[in-house]
Amino acid sequence: MEHENAGFTDTGLRRLRGVLERHVESGKIPGLVALLSRNGETHVEAIGTMRHDGGAAVRRDTIFRMASTSKPVTIAAAMILLDECRLRLDDLVETWLPELADRQVLKRLDGPLDDTVPARRPITVRDLLTSTFGLGMDMTSLGTPIMGKIFEQGLTPDLPEPMPEPDEWMRRLGTLPLMYQPGERWQYHISNDLLGVLVARVTGQSFEAFLRERIFGPLGMKDTGFHVTADKVDRLPPLYAPNPQTGEFTVWDEAEGGRYSKPPAFQGGGGGLVSTVDDYHAYFRMLLNQGMHGSERILSRPAVELMTTNRLTPEQQAARHAMAVNNVHVSYGQGQHGGWGMGMAVRTYRGDYAPIGQFGWDGGSGTSTYADPDNQLTGILLTQVGMSTPDSARLIHDFWTTVYQAIED
Repeated sequence: MEHENAGFTDTGLRRLRGVLERHVESGKIPGLVALLSRNGETHVEAIGTMRHDGGAAVRRDTIFRMASTSKPVTIAAAMILLDECRLRLDDLVETWLPELADRQVLKRLDGPLDDTVPARRPITVRDLLTSTFGLGMDMTSLGTPIMGKIFEQGLTPDLPEPMPEPDEWMRRLGTLPLMYQPGERWQYHISNDLLGVLVARVTGQSFEAFLRERIFGPLGMKDTGFHVTADKVDRLPPLYAPNPQTGEFTVWDEAEGGRYSKPPAFQGGGGGLVSTVDDYHAYFRMLLNQGMHGSERILSRPAVELMTTNRLTPEQQAARHAMAVNNVHVSYGQGQHGGWGMGMAVRTYRGDYAPIGQFGWDGGSGTSTYADPDNQLTGILLTQVGMSTPDSARLIHDFWTTVYQAIED
C-alpha cells in the first residue's frame, strides 16, 4: 500500500534502497548516506562501511568531505554581505583584493604568459559571484602554459601540497594573467575560493568564522566546517581515489592525521568543507523556503533567487555545456544542467529525470546535493569514493533516477 498524500511511494523507496545496495554490494562503493526530503517527509539510507575492507558501518551522522558541493553553501556568505549593502554587485573587487587590479589578459588561451593585452575593464563582485572573472579550472585546456602555472603555484586544492594561506595565495594569483576578459566566459572553481578571501577581508573575520556565525550556527549545521575535530574524527571515513586502470582502492586522504584533521591554512570556499546529510538538508531546505529557517531569515528572497536562477548568457551557457559534455566519460552525465546561478548549477533544459529549475552541485569526492522547487524536493548523496573512476558518478546518476521515480503526487 502506498502512502496517502506523502512525499514518496513505498514502492519507489524500496527501489531506491535496492539500487543503492547494489552499488555497495558491487564492491565499488564502500559506503554511502543518502537523504531525500519532500512535503515534510524525510527518508535516510545509510548503507555499507567506512572503509573498503570492512569495519565500522557508515551512519546517518558520518562526516564526508564535500569537495565542490561546498560551493552552493559558501556562496551564502557573500550573499549576506550583498543583503547588508557591505558589498554591491558591481563594486570593483580591487578595493579589497588589490592583487586583482590592472589585469592583463592572454591573447590566446594556449599562448605564452607574457603575450597579453590589458583587461578592458576591472573585475567586479558580480564577476566573482557568477564565475566569470576571467580565470578558472578548465579541463579542456590541460597542457596550456596558464593551466600549468595554476597547478605549479598551488592555487587548487587537488594537489598533494595544501594551498597556502590567503594572502600568499592572492599574491600568487596576482602574478598570473587572466584567461579571458572579465565577464566574458564562465569558468570553474577559482571564483569560489576568491569569494572566501573577499568575505574575510570585507568582514575582518576568517571565512569560517563568518560562515559559522551567519550560516552554520543559525541553521544548526554543527558538523560543518573546514576540518574535523579530534572528538569527531572517528566519524570521518578515508577518501579513496580508485586507480583509473585497475579500480584498486587508493587512499587519497586518511581521517587520522589527514588533511582534514587540523585547520587548513586556506579555507577554500570552492571545495574545502566537511559535512553531513542532515546539515546540508538544513541548508537546502532554507533555500527552498526562500531564505527562511523556521521564523529566522538567513538570506533575503531576492538573494536566493539570484543564486538559484541562471545568470549566464546563451554564449556562456554553450561553453559551460561543452565542458560538461566533454567530461561525460568521467561524470557519467552529471554536470549537464545548462545554466549556472551563483555558486551552483541551475537546470535550464530537461536532459534527465530532473525538471528545469533544479539547483545544486556535485563534488569530486563522490557527493551530490540538489533541491528542486517544483517538487519541493531535496536530495543529498554522500560517499567516500572520488571520481577518478566513473563508479561514484554512476551511483549519483542512479540515485537521482530513483529519487524522481519515487515521487508520489
